[in-house]
This record gives sequence, C-alpha cells and structure tokens, in this order.
Amino acid sequence: PGEVIEIFKGLLSYSVVVLLGLGFMIFVFYPALISFFVKKLSYGGFFRRISPAQFLAFSTSSSAATLPVTMECVRDNIGVSQNVTNFVLPIGATVNMDGTSLYQAVAVVFLAQMHLVDLNLSQQITIVLTATLASIGSAAVPSAGLVMMIIVLQSVGLNPAWIAIIFPVDRILDMCRTVVNVTGDATVSTLIAKSEGELEVIAEPVL
Repeated sequence: PGEVIEIFKGLLSYSVVVLLGLGFMIFVFYPALISFFVKKLSYGGFFRRISPAQFLAFSTSSSAATLPVTMECVRDNIGVSQNVTNFVLPIGATVNMDGTSLYQAVAVVFLAQMHLVDLNLSQQITIVLTATLASIGSAAVPSAGLVMMIIVLQSVGLNPAWIAIIFPVDRILDMCRTVVNVTGDATVSTLIAKSEGELEVIAEPVL
C-alpha cells in the first residue's frame, strides 16, 4: 500500500508540472506573441475568438477533429484570410504539437526519476530533441503522443513499458495538451497572416 501511495503522489506531482507548463504556454507565451505582433488583438479578445475551438479540442483530444472549428474561428472571428487559413492550419494540425512535445519530455524525465535513473545533460538534451521530433510525427488523434513516447524512452535507453505508469492520468493531460496544440495553431496562423498583410482584425460586437 505504501508503494502505491508513493506512485500516486508521484503522478500527482507529474500532472501538476505538466499542467503548469501547458498553462504557461496557453496563458503567457502565446498571448505574449499575439500582444507583441498584433496590437489590435487584446488578450481577452484573442481567447474569446478561439474559445469554441479550445473547448472542442478539450472534449475531443484531437487537433484533426477540431480543425474545421479552428479554421472557422481564425477566419471569421480573428480575421485571418482564407488563403492563410487553408494553408497554415491543416499543416499546423499535423506538425505543430507544442503541448505534446512538452508533455513527452516531462513524462520521460518523471519515469526516469521514479525508477531512480540519473539522466546526464546529454541525455536530457536528447530527450528534448527527440520529444520535439516525435511530437511532429504524432497523429492528430487522441493519445497519439503516448504511443510516440516509446521512441523518446528508447532514445535514452529507458524501458518503453514504463509508460503504463502514466496511463491513469493521461486522458486529462491529453485533453489539456490538445488545447495547447490548437491554440498554437491559431497563434501561428494569426502571426503569419499579420506578416503577409493577410490579417484584418474583426471588431468584437459591443454588448
């Protein structure tokens, strides 16, 4: 019983770290980029415009399933042109997996620590690089990142079977990291549209 309690304590700590990282990306990093490059789009205005896509991403855990709504939000609510929307977002839904990359890196370090494996600096760098590449190759479907984590574990000589430990908390984390991925897609498409002169920020209706 004591070992089980320690495992669940570890899973709680791991989940908190992942959620803090994902929260930073959603509420600090992406809005900072928008605020710096797109002056007409306020912090709250950005989230209000893409919230339908974020809610759907949270419920489906799939960037691909959310893609039509993301495109509608970016085009009709933010004001990104049809050309940029059609080109950037389908690519982003496939390769822009920021939340998945963060989650995989944290998960591998957590599993190594739980099994008392000390990771040197080169191994940690390998984890970051491999997690980034593996996330790009992940399918935009629920829990795809968990499967790709096998590659990250093997890259530093860890047992792929260890991923079974994080199964109990993966679903909720998958939902949250999909929100990050979709928010990143919307952010990138907005920034590209701005740089190409293809952005006409739509005024919010006055309530």
